[in-house]
Amino acid sequence: MPHLYLVDGSGYIFRAYHRLPPLTNKHGEPVGAVYGYTTMLWKLADEVHAADGPTHMAVILDKSSKTFRNDLYDKYKAQRPPPPEDLVPQFPMIRDATRAFSLPCIETEGLEADDIIACYSKAALAQGWEVTIVSSDKDLMQLIEPGLDMYDTMNNRRLGAEHVAEKFHGVTPAQLGDVLALMGDSVDNVPGVPGVGPKTAAKLILEHGDLEAVLAAAPTMKPSKMRDNLIEHTEMARLSKVLVTLKCDVTLPEPLDDLELKGIPDAPLRAFLEHHGFKSLIAKLSAVADAPVAEPASTAQFDEDEPCKHDDYETVVDESALDRWITVARHQGWIAIDTETTGIDATRANLVGISMALHPNLACYVPIAHGGTDLLAENPVQLDRAVVLAKLKPLLEDPSVLKIGHNLKYDMIVLARAYAEASSEGGGVSIAPFDDTILMSFDLDAGLHGHGMDELAATHLSHTCIAFKDVVGTGKSQRSFAEIDLKAATHYAAEDADVTLRLWRRFKRRLPAEGATRVYEMVDRPLVPVIAQMEMHGIKVDREALARLSGEFSAQMATLETEIHEMAGGPFTIGSPKQLGDVLFEKMGIKGGRKGKSGVYSTDVNELERIAADKDSPGALISRRVLDWRQLSKLKSTYTDALQAQINPATGRVHTSYSLTGAQTGRLSSTDPNLQNIPIRTEVGRQIRDAFVAEPGNVILAADYSQIELRLAAHMADVPALKAAFANGDDIHSLTAQELFGEVNRDTRGRAKTINFAILYGISRWGLAGRLDVTADEAQAMIDRYFDRFPGISNYIMETTESVRATGYTTTLFGRKTHFSRIHSKIQHERQGAERAAINAPIQGTSADIIKRAMVRMGPALLEAGLPNVRMLLQVHDELVFELPEGDVDAAKPVIERVMATAAEPAVTLDVPLGIEIGTGASWGAAH
Repeated sequence: MPHLYLVDGSGYIFRAYHRLPPLTNKHGEPVGAVYGYTTMLWKLADEVHAADGPTHMAVILDKSSKTFRNDLYDKYKAQRPPPPEDLVPQFPMIRDATRAFSLPCIETEGLEADDIIACYSKAALAQGWEVTIVSSDKDLMQLIEPGLDMYDTMNNRRLGAEHVAEKFHGVTPAQLGDVLALMGDSVDNVPGVPGVGPKTAAKLILEHGDLEAVLAAAPTMKPSKMRDNLIEHTEMARLSKVLVTLKCDVTLPEPLDDLELKGIPDAPLRAFLEHHGFKSLIAKLSAVADAPVAEPASTAQFDEDEPCKHDDYETVVDESALDRWITVARHQGWIAIDTETTGIDATRANLVGISMALHPNLACYVPIAHGGTDLLAENPVQLDRAVVLAKLKPLLEDPSVLKIGHNLKYDMIVLARAYAEASSEGGGVSIAPFDDTILMSFDLDAGLHGHGMDELAATHLSHTCIAFKDVVGTGKSQRSFAEIDLKAATHYAAEDADVTLRLWRRFKRRLPAEGATRVYEMVDRPLVPVIAQMEMHGIKVDREALARLSGEFSAQMATLETEIHEMAGGPFTIGSPKQLGDVLFEKMGIKGGRKGKSGVYSTDVNELERIAADKDSPGALISRRVLDWRQLSKLKSTYTDALQAQINPATGRVHTSYSLTGAQTGRLSSTDPNLQNIPIRTEVGRQIRDAFVAEPGNVILAADYSQIELRLAAHMADVPALKAAFANGDDIHSLTAQELFGEVNRDTRGRAKTINFAILYGISRWGLAGRLDVTADEAQAMIDRYFDRFPGISNYIMETTESVRATGYTTTLFGRKTHFSRIHSKIQHERQGAERAAINAPIQGTSADIIKRAMVRMGPALLEAGLPNVRMLLQVHDELVFELPEGDVDAAKPVIERVMATAAEPAVTLDVPLGIEIGTGASWGAAH
């Protein structure tokens, strides 16, 4: 019986692209996807020949991105990013590869590959043929019926009606289109019905039969948000059904009989392989003549790396050896790099050496500044720094060679400074294109573990990296890396590059398979050079203003100390938790104290706030004073004192260090100094911001997203009242006050503001009671009223909680996953803490994604507007801080506002506008 195999070529292409590292052929063309596609197609032919020998086969491709569906719905697939730049020129070569196998390569203008597959499937079944679709695409599962199955080559399994029932909660392939219409598809931008997921969609179809029956029954359903959505979005559901239904009534581009398999002729395939220089495949072809062959071992060894062999690493100390490494990197198209320096502050550390890796255990170290600090010490043989930098610059900037690093931001800054110092013209270096394994790990596994190299090596490679302290020592015996002998330095440094390469090979394949490519490519990776530039530029601080503030804080702390000691009946060390606990719970007899395992009373902020909230407690006043003293002490040590020491003597500015992986939800965090913890609404916080100033002739501009998390909540939870309020520019807190309390005044608006933000963080009745100074029952009544007035918020919280319990993670609108490993913890407070964090993570994470996208687009937009002197300096919470000439303010404001307001587009279209508040002044504080 004739058996037709239809290969979903588009799926094969993208799998091939992400499966292999970037490769170039002997003509300098990118061919990684071409090579991967060729080996996969060959492997498929070999496997199916051994299994049941298909009689007919064709590869089906997409002709173009625009089809008849775009005419029906202009937003169809609008959110899909364009294919990677290095993949586009490989499309024609992949068509050549298909024809080299003498296989039909079929594509039709205006139709998707899925439609063509549907047409051939129906035609073949009508003639009594068997059909196998080589794909695991859910849209194609609608075609499954007796005589037609699917072959998932990634997992080597056949898919039939039972798989559809298992995956989609009991529905048949014939009902799948109705389920897809109800649930929609965020990847293809099929709208569906808001709030209806796969499980609910399947339940509705199984209960009512088909989509039209569900829509007809909606008005009689029990009142609920789902019922309202079904009624409101009836036409959108019908449109979605049209979008997901495969077109199968088009004339076949080529007759069925022309798809007959007649073997693989040697000549065209050999010519194709020789043109691209695929030597291993040519050897296989020669060995087996016309027969298909197995996939080359060179493409299947990624998970079978040998252990790190430190003695195999090379120490590069002459130019010819360095040239050899550079030549190989250019030939193969990728290289892992790492830098060794004299410190951890990238804006101050000096470059000591550079390590590189091409394959596992093929790694080297290039020392350039090793030697003792003693003038009489004999320095080892090594290359001159200027020579090494001059030779590596073209490679680092070569667009055809992918640079791979771990926390590459650090290396970018170190190398940019090194090149600027070495160049007579002060020029730097731009490292591109690149992949960063710390970001890959974060975008795949945020919340599951840390993302430092040592932890990732242990987790993914079962390898223990050489500890830095074992190389340089600790304490008084610690030496600079520049003083380490070259053998030990090579073992340590080259291992870093080797491990980075091994991690990259694993993470690169996981990104598309686990849905992380989008956030990595569109949000996180493009931000790395932007952050590097911000850190290098830094911001000026007024040392005299900081010194004055330190003095004022000291005086205020002294006054508070006197008051606290008087209330305590004698002096004690306020900063000592033990002494403070003894004073509060032993000497003053305050009730409710709890001791930890060490036997010391807890005096953390929650405990002191609990005591301070009880106005009748003898410790209420002293607790408030201690909290005030602690805040001043923290601000003094963290900012007014520390900032003076952190002024870079070479630049006269402070250079904070941003982490793209420090916050689980995707928010940026900063250290040295930590700018995220400066109090936002207090006078003391404003005074500290006043010390961040502009250079003469310049001003500081602060651009802040207004209530962005509430706006995103209105969109993501689909709350019509909130969406309308934001669209009209209404005061959202006044609206909430009117809804909850029936009147708007200073007190009710303040309470509404607290509730608006607290609800999004999954606050408990007790937590809200503490913030509003009411009883737990009163707080619960407010929460109930809030959910009654805004049921979308309640549904969002419930659905998010259920989803994270089922999957273990939440997802932002841009596809960022945050894992919550303690969501099923048997310890109640751990489980509840994970639930609260999960409720806010999609909103806070989406907010972080949006501001990151704004940051990436800001520089090009300002340059296009003729504003090269407007520099982005800081990102703090929902705010971007710039320094610019006074004369550029009027021109810069609309550009900055436009970029921030449209940052989500076109990947995500929001139902609410993003409000931007902009202020300017001589200092950061004055700009608010």
